Amino acid sequence: MMSDRCTGLEPLHLLHILQALWTKKEIHELPEEARRGFASLTDPLEGLLIMLESCHDWRKGKAQSLAYYIIGQFDNWIKEGARVQQSHPRRTMLQARVFSLLIEAPANLLDPLISLYELDKADPSTLLGLIKDLCCKGKYKEAALLSIKLNLQSQLDMEEICIPLLLQDKTSLVEAYVAEYPELQHHLLQVLDSWCDSAVNTRDIRRRYEKLSHLRWDKMNRKVLSKLVFRLIKLYGIDPVLCPNVVNQRYLASVKYLLYKRFVEKSMTEENWSEHIEATVGQNPWLQGQFVSLLARHTDLDTVARWALRLSVPQEKLSYHVAERLKQLEKVKVMGFESSVAEESWEQRKFYYQLPIPIESVHFLDHLDQLKSCAARVLQADGVVGIDMEWRPTFGVLTKSRVSIIQIAMKDCVYLLDLPQLVKQSDSEGREAELIHFIQTLFTDQRITKLGYATAGDLRSLSTAYPMLKGVVQLTAGVLDLLHVHQELQRVPVRRQDNRREVEVLMLVEDGVDSGSRQPERGLSLLVQYVLGKPLDKTEQLSNWEKRPLRHKQIIYAAADAYCLLDVYDALRQEPQRFGLNRSLDDCMMWKVEKRGREHKPKKSKSSPTIPVQGVQAPAPGPERNPAFPPVSPSQFSIICDNMLQGLGRYLRCLGVDVKILENEDDHRKAAEIAREENRFILTCGLPYQTLRSQVGEGRCLSVNCSEKAKDQAIAVLKHFNVQVTPRDIFSRCQACNGAEYLKLSVEEMVQAVQFNAGPGRTESSDDAAAVGRRSPSIDRSPRTVRPGIPPQTDIGNWLGQTGSSSYNPSCRWAERSGLNMKTLRFTSGALLQVASIPPGVLDKVDMFYCCTSCGKVFWEGSHFSRVVSQFQEVLHVTDDMTFYHL
Repeated sequence: MMSDRCTGLEPLHLLHILQALWTKKEIHELPEEARRGFASLTDPLEGLLIMLESCHDWRKGKAQSLAYYIIGQFDNWIKEGARVQQSHPRRTMLQARVFSLLIEAPANLLDPLISLYELDKADPSTLLGLIKDLCCKGKYKEAALLSIKLNLQSQLDMEEICIPLLLQDKTSLVEAYVAEYPELQHHLLQVLDSWCDSAVNTRDIRRRYEKLSHLRWDKMNRKVLSKLVFRLIKLYGIDPVLCPNVVNQRYLASVKYLLYKRFVEKSMTEENWSEHIEATVGQNPWLQGQFVSLLARHTDLDTVARWALRLSVPQEKLSYHVAERLKQLEKVKVMGFESSVAEESWEQRKFYYQLPIPIESVHFLDHLDQLKSCAARVLQADGVVGIDMEWRPTFGVLTKSRVSIIQIAMKDCVYLLDLPQLVKQSDSEGREAELIHFIQTLFTDQRITKLGYATAGDLRSLSTAYPMLKGVVQLTAGVLDLLHVHQELQRVPVRRQDNRREVEVLMLVEDGVDSGSRQPERGLSLLVQYVLGKPLDKTEQLSNWEKRPLRHKQIIYAAADAYCLLDVYDALRQEPQRFGLNRSLDDCMMWKVEKRGREHKPKKSKSSPTIPVQGVQAPAPGPERNPAFPPVSPSQFSIICDNMLQGLGRYLRCLGVDVKILENEDDHRKAAEIAREENRFILTCGLPYQTLRSQVGEGRCLSVNCSEKAKDQAIAVLKHFNVQVTPRDIFSRCQACNGAEYLKLSVEEMVQAVQFNAGPGRTESSDDAAAVGRRSPSIDRSPRTVRPGIPPQTDIGNWLGQTGSSSYNPSCRWAERSGLNMKTLRFTSGALLQVASIPPGVLDKVDMFYCCTSCGKVFWEGSHFSRVVSQFQEVLHVTDDMTFYHL
């Protein structure tokens, strides 16, 4: 071996020995030689420094570089007990030399260099000068990393380092920079909030930093900045009052949405809408002025003036015409309001489902003593009750949504539970056990059949708003979610014959109730219309359910929303065939889901109702596929991903799902618009969920767990919607643009395209193409498997080559050769063939290319397919005709 050469070595000699072993790949000898070499050095720390200064690959900072290996072995040698003693002057001299290395050192070498040379004990002024020097050279990432390692953030100018990093889209590094310093967090948020001020010209900020490289100016969009601010507010637990500009903009967006609901969509009554406007605008003078200005675009001058009077908006902030009209109103002291839109007539009400019991049978419970009489009736074995919940919509503002009312309907009465008041009383009087016992018994007693619609979402909201009930609603039994029955009905391509009810539905449209002024029925209202012949009147759905006392219309709506479940249940149970069910309700979803996620059929007893029940696990669906959704192929499953879930969207495209993804600057509400227009499901997370779910049909919006990785999110989505992915679906769509059509080009045709793209100048790609053209007769032309849809610079042939299959045919469309103009390299869609993305050497190895006709990206075969198969094996569906796959 080489150990005899390690006596009295000079640093450069030791480096030469280690380089020889490294070059020969005799890695097993390196650790021992390095340790003996370090021990032989007169001054090991100086020797290490000399070796690092002489290494040509240390700036790469990768684990496979020799410099990275040497410093790692040296660090291990010290930890094993080697003693290295140096005087303070000597250490200071070495630190000065290390500083010159730090300017160019990669991030993964900072920790060992700081530890070995005790840079944290160096002169602070020297360290600060080093970091400022890095900033002057435009190395903000390195400056931030070094500042974090040495805990120097409080002594530096936060804006000088963090703002360029934000513009370079290095948000995570900025978050780490201010993580332990609340004063820096506040400063950062105030700076970002100032940029969101409508009076600030973002062009001035751009001119200030225009000399920086790799800037993302799309991050200067106020919408993107406000999202970042709110995320940081939540991350650091900071009072939103610190950021008035983004808060006002969020409230203003809610005001615009309310105006849309009232005057464009016309889905809110005057009284309901007014309550939300007052709650949103509040006492904020700026918001009041903005609202009055926007209102003038939608209604008459008198209504605008009355609102200005109601909100006490100063006349100097009003337009001339509004101010003049306001003066006239003040003279005659007109304080009342007249609805700008006529209230719904009694004649029209007959076309909606009506509560079949008198209003006197609806009981509002706001005291625990009242709960006892309710429990005596509701918690009886063999009973059937309809349950629904209501909460105040937030419309995207910062207030947290909570369940305000729980409706429990029986055949002869309906109970409305004022949950906030009951929780408050139970907490103040120490009677939590009473309320918890009632809720727990209601949802866990299997002898009580609970009817609901989208029950899992209601229970999730209940457990989120009231932690004291979290453990209660995680374990449920005896729940029949009519959403699942509705989905079964929607899958039946049979139109039921019921002339009387069809005539009533047609009359509803002819009378204008459903044309123009009313949105198409969806969710529970659609089910009620289908089964009972009349839809629900949903004008009170978006009421302010927190305000007390409830209005008469709110009470009627809440009671009817729960009671209709009993009527639908009775109708479907008596005549399932009549409504298109090919099986009775006794065969629907007979499962009890326990907290552990294990499923088993409930035991039947003579006294139990014949209707089976479904248990609902509140937080999230279990690991098994959701029986509520029929099996569907990825090509038939269409979704829209919110802009926080772009990674999830790309994974689903990879598996063949039709996915549209919102851009960073898009508002969340755009997802609902696209979903309604194109019949897509919505995937979102966090606060937008409550807003989006109210704008689409029940079950059409899914809240994804943001804490999971994108791959795990994709698996959860596929299981929830019962999407049956086969190996043929993998990469059947372009991950970049969602296109599902590809054009096959042989290597000869691709060589021609590359040469045309290169033009007269000979680039590396054109030289490569020419070389392939000369060698093309000798290229292996053995059959390969078709595999489009892979990101550029990846391949998938290795895996399929191992299967020996050449009959693989992906679930995509194939374009005709005439679809590409070889002279312009443009498809008929206008997309340009992206031949520049093909790395040198690929043309010499691949015999077939697959080009997306929508965006022009080029793909080829290789090993990436096998990695995707491995990642998503648990959701792959393989049939007998796919036996050639070695899964």
